[in-house]
Amino acid sequence: MTPAEVARHPIKPKPLCASSRAPHLQATHMAPGGGSGLMADPPCRQWRRGQILILAFAAGSIAALMGLVLGLVLWPEVLSGPTVDLGYATYVGSRRESGVNVFRGMRYARPPLGDLRWRAPAEPENENKPTRAKAFGPVCLSTGATYPNNDQDEDCLYVNVWAPADAAPDSKFPVWLFIQGGGYTANSNANYDGEEVVRRSNMSIVFVNFNYRVGLFGFLASEKVKKDGDLNVGLLDQRFVMRWVQKHISKFGGDPDHVVLSGASAGAGSIAMQLTAYGGRNEGLFVGGIIESLFFPAQPYLSGLEWQFDRLASGVGCDTAEDGDRVACLRGLSTGELQLANVASPFPGQSQSPLPLFYWTPCVDGDLIRHLPYTMFERKEFVQVPLIIGTDTDEGSYFGANAASQQEMRTFMRNNFPRLREADLDSIQDRYPLMDALPNHNRWFPSTSRAYGEGVFICPTVNVLDSLASAFPSSNSLTKVADNRPLQASPDAGPWAYRYNVLDDDSVRAGLGVPHTFEIPAVFGPDGVYGAPRSYYTYNSGVVPVVMDYWISFVKTLSPNTLRNPGAPVWHPWAARGWRNNSGGPASGTRNGTGGSPSLSRSRLLIETANTGMEDIPTQEVDRCEFWRSLGDFTQQRRRRKVI
Repeated sequence: MTPAEVARHPIKPKPLCASSRAPHLQATHMAPGGGSGLMADPPCRQWRRGQILILAFAAGSIAALMGLVLGLVLWPEVLSGPTVDLGYATYVGSRRESGVNVFRGMRYARPPLGDLRWRAPAEPENENKPTRAKAFGPVCLSTGATYPNNDQDEDCLYVNVWAPADAAPDSKFPVWLFIQGGGYTANSNANYDGEEVVRRSNMSIVFVNFNYRVGLFGFLASEKVKKDGDLNVGLLDQRFVMRWVQKHISKFGGDPDHVVLSGASAGAGSIAMQLTAYGGRNEGLFVGGIIESLFFPAQPYLSGLEWQFDRLASGVGCDTAEDGDRVACLRGLSTGELQLANVASPFPGQSQSPLPLFYWTPCVDGDLIRHLPYTMFERKEFVQVPLIIGTDTDEGSYFGANAASQQEMRTFMRNNFPRLREADLDSIQDRYPLMDALPNHNRWFPSTSRAYGEGVFICPTVNVLDSLASAFPSSNSLTKVADNRPLQASPDAGPWAYRYNVLDDDSVRAGLGVPHTFEIPAVFGPDGVYGAPRSYYTYNSGVVPVVMDYWISFVKTLSPNTLRNPGAPVWHPWAARGWRNNSGGPASGTRNGTGGSPSLSRSRLLIETANTGMEDIPTQEVDRCEFWRSLGDFTQQRRRRKVI
């Protein structure tokens, strides 16, 4: 009989020794020691012992055979697929029908648990056998997430790679390293699929994405943590991945000397942090960046965050320990105990509702982050590399409070920027008066969402672009096109700015317009992200190849124009067209005729489904952005006074 047949039809041996009495009348003997156990009739003992041995041997043989069969079934799955040896581990990935190799869920650092909490990431431990890399690892725990759950964990430092199947160590394909967003409180763009990016690049790009610590696990700040650990460990995770790429990406066919960062929202803000890290120290980790919806929330100095640490320690019962022991106490808690405290609460002195949108953020630590973001760019303390940087038209519509009154708008703004004064709130409302109503929202929502969207996303972009343009002499070098026509900067000088304005019927009907990071499905292709709007498969499908080709061209050549889609317009850099007049108004369009001074206008690519082209920024928007820059001391985005 086969093992399967044995399992279905077990052999029943005929009794060779049985009492002639009925079973319920068989004699029993007390077990040794006077216990209550039952013993078989003494004449049958030897036979029963032999029977038990035979059956045990048979059962063991069947189990061993079944284990061998199961092992033979699983063994090819472990070993099949593309393999990469990283030194500390050998990973076995998958090969897609498109000819793209995919490695998902590879460790890039040791699990940041226990004593490794709030410390810089450590090298991963060695694995002594091949490890599957066919499924994503869990993403890092979000603020407010339930725990445990199947998708998130504190053990979350995983990296994923998509590469052409025929890539070799000497292929030296450009590397696209994507940093996901989530407001520094979540891994919100986790596990995007890079297959379409690689395929559309004509199999000549290596795409990488990864997780990094967020919320209290990534950005808990205190002098106590600094003394026995590290600050801003979420940003250190990102930098650790960049060094991982330097060490290992050639094994996937990538070029470590040609790495382009890309990020959305907090991923874009992270790129700004990496550009300015250590005072703008260039360690050769990247050669360019794509910054989508640059995110500058309130970003405190370390000295202004002790209250947050104390609140956490008190909430989890670590407040009675000595200073040094409080961090040890926090490290001694379970993930679940800490996650219960990984929530937002009001900033000191502010109301309970609404809660701040972004409670845990990077802090100015004096080392990795030496000053507030605006200040770093104004001082030109950043790595000077080619950049694309842009926003969506309605950046604030996902975030603005659904305010029904001016007072609700003021409360929302102050709860997110707690240092704003009453006069500042008056000035904000002067610049964002009652606007036309939007579907499904209260009357003051449009003004609130625009104020927040410009203050946190759009105006940081405009103001950083001005700093970038002034730092790159090539972006201000003019070429005379013809007599009495505008002088233009080289289209390959950068930085390049954009405004994404692709309309989706469902989004417009919901009163959201063109919301935050709405371009993502066009960047990766709608199949590369989760829940892409249906319009990207229908009436907005035409914008997808245009956007993908601009981005891929930049990753490969550091210019969006070199390999742009046929028929797509030339993308001129910021400060690219015309001269501004002496009063600071819009570009005159000619060098002569208005007495213009030799300063360039602000110009960006307007991306629309059927009408993509260059536009100049309206003077009113420039004025509002200058206003937000002036508030930098009170929004904790810019510091004009010297901090000791």
